[in-house]
Parts: sequence; C-alpha cells; structure tokens
Amino acid sequence: MATLAQPTIDARGVLLRPWQQSDRSAVLAGYADPAIQRWHCRSMTDEEAHDWIQSWPGRWRQETGAGWAVVDAGAVVGQVSLRRLDFRDGVAEVSYWVLPAARGRRIAPRALSAVTAWSFAALGLHRMELNHSTANPASCRVAEAAGFALEGVKRREALHADGWHDMHMHARLDTDD
Repeated sequence: MATLAQPTIDARGVLLRPWQQSDRSAVLAGYADPAIQRWHCRSMTDEEAHDWIQSWPGRWRQETGAGWAVVDAGAVVGQVSLRRLDFRDGVAEVSYWVLPAARGRRIAPRALSAVTAWSFAALGLHRMELNHSTANPASCRVAEAAGFALEGVKRREALHADGWHDMHMHARLDTDD
C-alpha cells in the first residue's frame, strides 16, 4: 500500500480524496459542530487541524490508516477514514462525519460504502468494522444503509463528555452482498 499513492474514490456523486491543507476550515468546522464533538469527543484549534491533516500521509505510508475528505459540488462536506488498519488480520475500523449542511443527503452511507468496497478490492481486506455510541441512532442508520450488520454491544466501551457509553459494533465482510 505504501508504494501506491492514496487514491481518489468515486462515491456515487461525491468524491473521496486525500486531505489537503486548504481543507483546514472544513476540519475546523467539523470539529466545532456540537454533534461531531459529542460523538468524536474532541474539538480542534487551527494548529491541531493543520497537524491532523498533516498526519494522514504518514499513516498511509506506515500502513496504519487512511483519511479522505468527502467532497460534494467542490466543497468538503465530511470525512471518512480507516482509523485502524491491520493487514495481518485483514481488518480496518472506519469512522466518518458529515457537516450539518450536508446531512440527510445520504452522503455518509455513500462514502462509507465506497471506502469499504475499495478496501476490499484494492487492499484485500476481508472485514471492515465501525463502532458508535448506542445513543447515536443516526450513525446506526448510516452503518445499516452501508450494509454493516450490527454484531453486538460493547458495554461502557468509550468515554464521552457525559460519561461512559455502550457502543454498537457493526461489521461488513468482503463476502456480504
């Protein structure tokens, strides 16, 4: 993977492309959004956004992760990433968010489906996982729309600002329809 350039991926009307420093305002807007802060448990300064964008090429080269800006009509409207990538086990964990103005247009399920299909075909992975708080029904709908089956609940698995949350674990296999 590290010898290949990180690709741009067509996600049925939206584009997934590697992050650029010119995307910093979208990253800041994302992590300033209360809903994204609630589920991703962080905010960012301008310097942190710069470093966050700068970290993705290194993670790609080290084969530990990959991040894409989700672009619609020329504007960054979200992100999708392989947060954890394990080639030995053929597994990746995926995360995503969409800016408020782009919600409700099925952008997240399209981006999630596209990066999943690409990961199976290009990276040879056999399993994609995602985790979200059981208190986040919107993320559950995204996972299900992208074909990720609910496999179970990890009790008190993630610390959020309001305390420990149970987490749904969803997965999709390369053999799933």
